[in-house]
Amino acid sequence: MPAQPPPPAAVPRRRWQNCFSPTLVRDRCYTRCFHSAGLRRAAVPLQDGAVVHLWLPPAATTGAAPLHPVLLLHGFGASATWQWAPFLRPLLAADLAPYVPDLIFFGASSSPAADRSPAYQAACIATAMLALPLAPQRYAVVGVSYGGFVAYHLAHAFPAAVERLVLVAAGVCLEDADLAAGLFAVEDIAEAASLLLPQRPEDLRRLVGLTFCRPPRFMPSCFIRDYIRVMCTDNVKEKTELLYALINGRKLSDLPKISQVMICNAQAIDFNQSILDLKQKCSCSLLRI
Repeated sequence: MPAQPPPPAAVPRRRWQNCFSPTLVRDRCYTRCFHSAGLRRAAVPLQDGAVVHLWLPPAATTGAAPLHPVLLLHGFGASATWQWAPFLRPLLAADLAPYVPDLIFFGASSSPAADRSPAYQAACIATAMLALPLAPQRYAVVGVSYGGFVAYHLAHAFPAAVERLVLVAAGVCLEDADLAAGLFAVEDIAEAASLLLPQRPEDLRRLVGLTFCRPPRFMPSCFIRDYIRVMCTDNVKEKTELLYALINGRKLSDLPKISQVMICNAQAIDFNQSILDLKQKCSCSLLRI
């Protein structure tokens, strides 16, 4: 009896999912925005084995020193491209030179170190910036949400490099006790992790409702599951540890003092007014816009 031909190889389900993934399509569009704006990718290996991936401004690719460098740090639920793609062209039109990294465990950045503190994130970003060809000696820093915590530590640990600091929706004066006191929409770190790292459609819907001024009225479950699969399943353990390191045992008295001008977009910060009042204790100039 002649040998039967082998059955055709089954196409992995993930391959078909990727072909019809609206989230991956949008991800590619955001990446094209960076390329079309003239930014290019770079990967900077650090001595402890960490690798910081970031986008460099057009000036850095031509060999000219950027006149007004600005370091953009994304929030917890995003990568560099998703957070900053809509703002690239206005920044470039304003003669700013954006440096846009992925924080450790986001995007393509990684580290074998056990340190999960925002201070470690800040040290990795500062070291990567210093290692770049024609690295700017001083730059402004803009941090959104979790990126704001990292930016604050960056300004404290590297005052010679950080010229100005802008925090957007970053409650750097947060204390661990504030969660239990009801000043936030979550009661503990575990609940915060379930929202910021959603694994179920209902968690993502709640997150959108809390963070969007005008949340969409209709969110198909198939799109939500696709987004969770693409954006919320990588480095879940490490990102959860980042949250615990950020909040667990946090006290305002432990917040380091900085001297740079700090601009907070209070309109975008959705937490109790008493948290904003605590910022008066920070030894830095504060302009609320």
